Amino acid sequence: MRALLLSRYNHLEIVDMPTPSAGSDEVLVRVEACGICGSDVHGMDGSTGRRIPPIVMGHEAAGTVSAVGSGLDDISVGDRVTFDSTISCGKCDYCLSCDINLCNNREVIGVSCGDYRRHGAFAEYVSVPRRIVYPLPAELPFAEAAMLEAISVAMHAVRVSGAAGGETALVVGAGMIGLLTLQAARAAGCSPVYVSDIDPTRLALAVALGADHVLPFTGKQLAARVAEYTEGRGTDLVFEAVGNNETVATAIDSVRKGGTVTLIGNVAPEVTLPLQKVVSRQIRLQGSCASSGEYPQAIELVASGKIKVKPLITAIASLDEGPQWFERLHAREPNLMKVVLAPSKP
Repeated sequence: MRALLLSRYNHLEIVDMPTPSAGSDEVLVRVEACGICGSDVHGMDGSTGRRIPPIVMGHEAAGTVSAVGSGLDDISVGDRVTFDSTISCGKCDYCLSCDINLCNNREVIGVSCGDYRRHGAFAEYVSVPRRIVYPLPAELPFAEAAMLEAISVAMHAVRVSGAAGGETALVVGAGMIGLLTLQAARAAGCSPVYVSDIDPTRLALAVALGADHVLPFTGKQLAARVAEYTEGRGTDLVFEAVGNNETVATAIDSVRKGGTVTLIGNVAPEVTLPLQKVVSRQIRLQGSCASSGEYPQAIELVASGKIKVKPLITAIASLDEGPQWFERLHAREPNLMKVVLAPSKP
């Protein structure tokens, strides 16, 4: 099969590799679409240490079943499917309590970190455990289905924030995850939902996707504007989707006393915490990692149109065009959101 291989840092090439087989509890998927995640772009240059070459990256994917393992009778060749990016063991305490994202033996498709190497979906075929495979509605295009992994991440962040409906919310950062978190928060009943960013193109997208107010500010200016909108109170929830010193501090300044700041972004490995503000205002800081069982609801919300992803797809490109798109994303070319590679596309 043809695959896009990270053969060394900052070097992607199309290579021929053996087509994987489906083990007894596995499904072989013909990949129709696979999104380029920001973690793949950062992994390409070695900055994360989680894409050690040689590795076929790619974990946001959808396709058709090409073969099934022996003994599997609940899935058939030709079925349209997507799959989780996380492979959990199903046996540890976290798995048994349904916190599969915290699995002690967790592996991620398309990741090579020293502890394990698992080739991903920037290839014509990928083999994955049956237990992480989900059926797709016939009307859902593969390119949009490839966004389900990112949607599930956003939905998980909203879930662990404790949102029950009726909360005011601020999303800091209108990148891919921020814009999906905006929609997930609205789907969970949060209102109004504010979105902040300094990029006018992204803020325009936020408006189109349902933001009640967009705030082209950062730092103290943003916190001041949130205070104006909320009569000095701050929002009940803040979703921080960037992950650096300034944005985390601003998120803490923008939440109400007793509110929750959910940390999704992790651009910086460490940030300085304004401890006295967190303690004296009794703010809850909630981390959010990947997803944990949100796929079925994510599929439902996309199929029903409650979460829209088509406006977020910049391009659908062939596997051969992959290296060029990676370069453009790595260079932070303006106005690029999600690029989806289609291995079956000529």
